[in-house]
This record gives sequence, C-alpha cells and structure tokens, in this order.
Amino acid sequence: MDSPWYINELHIALRLSLAVLLGGLIGFEREQSNHAAGLRTHIMVCLGSCLLMLLSIYGFADFVNEYNVRVDPARLAAAVITGIGFLGAGTILHTGKAITGLTTASSIWVVSAIGLGVGAGFYFASALGTFMVLFVLWGMDKIEKRYVNGKRERIVIIVADDRPKLLQPVHELLLRQGVKIRKMAVRDDSASHEPSRLVIEAQVTLPKHVQEVPLLEELRKLDGVHAGSVE
Repeated sequence: MDSPWYINELHIALRLSLAVLLGGLIGFEREQSNHAAGLRTHIMVCLGSCLLMLLSIYGFADFVNEYNVRVDPARLAAAVITGIGFLGAGTILHTGKAITGLTTASSIWVVSAIGLGVGAGFYFASALGTFMVLFVLWGMDKIEKRYVNGKRERIVIIVADDRPKLLQPVHELLLRQGVKIRKMAVRDDSASHEPSRLVIEAQVTLPKHVQEVPLLEELRKLDGVHAGSVE
C-alpha cells in the first residue's frame, strides 16, 4: 500500500475480520452477563464502524486529485461517534428504582471506536483497547462485587392487614437489619378481594450482609403480614 488512498482486497478482508473478532470478544462478555446488547450487536457495531472508516479513507480515492476537492478521511468517523449514541441510549433502562444499561451503552460506544481504529489500520491500539475493555467489564466487575458494591438498591413490597400501628414493626425490623429506607408508600391492595388489605412499598438500600430471602422470612413472621417480595 504505497499510496495512503489505496487499499487492496486482502487488507480490506483483514481489517473487517479483525473488527468482527475484537467486537465479538467484548460482545461475548456482555452476552454471558445477559445484557440487552450482546454478541451480535457488538459485532455489528464494530464491523459497521470499520466499514465506514474504510469508506471514509479509501472510498473517495478517485476524487483526491480532482480540482477543488478536499478529502477528509475523518468525516464519516465523526458521524459514527455521534450516531452511535442513539444505539447506546436504547440499552439504558430506567426501572423506577435504578438506571441500568449504562455500562453496556458505553461498551457499544467503545466498540465503535475500536472498529474505527481497525478500519484506519490502527491495529495495536485497537487490540490493546479491546483487552482493556474486557478487563474493565470482567475484571473490574469482580473487584466491585467483592470490595465496592456491598450495598444494593431494592424495592420491598409487603401485603398486610389494614390496622393501626402496622408500619412501626416493619420499620423497626428493617432498621435492626441495617436496611436504609429511602422511600415508603402505602396504598390499598386493589388486586385482593379483602377490603382491609394494604400494600406497603419501600425503596431500600440493603447492606452487604443482608440477603433477600432471610429478610422476607423475617417480614413474614410479623403479625398481620400476608405476603412479601423483593425486586
């Protein structure tokens, strides 16, 4: 490839195949973790970014020597970085208690950058970036779960009798367990045939030592409590 504006078919195949491989490595990790954007999504993003980068650099080579024509090899690359945000936004979900999908959205964005790098022939940086991303997604996840993410955001839902001072024992039990109550709401149980039933919904932060099943068992022992769940 003596000319910076020319690439042969062998190198095109090499770059597209490498984009599939590197994007697939990150997508496989996301697939194993059961995220919305998995193996095929990451491969498609990386492959598409690589193809657009190839088109941006080499697709307009015939016009390089034309009068009053300026070729910008980064023009399509800039459009990819902007446009990939819409795909990443589709993986972000607001569930009412937390926002999920931010890591997957960022992995899609990084995969597009890896694809652009491969398309531009920036092999070392693209490969190194891939393994760095895998370390962050897999290795840092293990570290966070072990040392950082001790607390978990959950929603505790309790179905209980409509009776005076019902909330006090529930509140005391949660405090004894070290559970931090962020928000609590009480409403009538419209799904029940019993008119004297209430639904207590509490947004809580569970400490590391508190597990959902034992907590539910303790709540079920309270007088007047009929059912419970943790989401």
